[in-house]
Amino acid sequence: MASSSSSSLLILIIWGFSLSVAFAEYGNWDSAHATFYGGGDASGTMGGACGYGNLYSQGYGTNTAALSTALFNNGLTCGACYELTCSGEPRWCNQGTITVTATNFCPPNPSLPNDNGGWCNPPRQHFDLAEPAYLQIAQYRAGIVPVSFRRVPCVKKGGIRFTINGHSYFNLVLVTNVAGAGDVHSLAIKGSNTGWQPMSRNWGQNWQSNSYLNGQALSFQVTTSDGRTITSYNVAPAGWQFGQTFEGGQF
Repeated sequence: MASSSSSSLLILIIWGFSLSVAFAEYGNWDSAHATFYGGGDASGTMGGACGYGNLYSQGYGTNTAALSTALFNNGLTCGACYELTCSGEPRWCNQGTITVTATNFCPPNPSLPNDNGGWCNPPRQHFDLAEPAYLQIAQYRAGIVPVSFRRVPCVKKGGIRFTINGHSYFNLVLVTNVAGAGDVHSLAIKGSNTGWQPMSRNWGQNWQSNSYLNGQALSFQVTTSDGRTITSYNVAPAGWQFGQTFEGGQF
């Protein structure tokens, strides 16, 4: 009995440790600042360094943010979700919180001081929010406000979407609408006539394979920053065409 109890306790400790590693970045509040861009309809936020294109049609809407270098992680953070609240400025802050998805990069401006225009300069943690998102937590006239933020799991409708661009021998797959951690850290592809092949990240959340996969049904294996993996088999039928989007499973 003692041996069995000890084994069970050890399993629970290991399981608990694994969970703490996988979700360690969730729930811990940190400090940053926030500004806004993109206009009242957020049309100026379209495109961006994550490669998502039209944020309306991709389902991200206007609750989006461009991240400073300290948070952007060279694009690996694209798709992550953050909860923000305006803090410490009662005159300018609105009550409540918002949840935004990282969809763009806020570049540094070395010609300006970090505390006077160079808001996104390293090592500052900064969110340049789509204007409609910013106005939910702060007054327009403030321009810049201190915020408290934390990583939170993303909640998305439907499955992970795979948009296949490029051409033969250059398959460029854009991954969008990822729930859970949201930020894809590795992607593998499998044709109906091939084994699993790791894809390399080209930019943002665009992943490439230089294999010839035309005429094959395609499967995808997505791994996010928390170490979770989901496999979507035969998402794209053998007759897929470049420019098409297919929906797979979801976290």
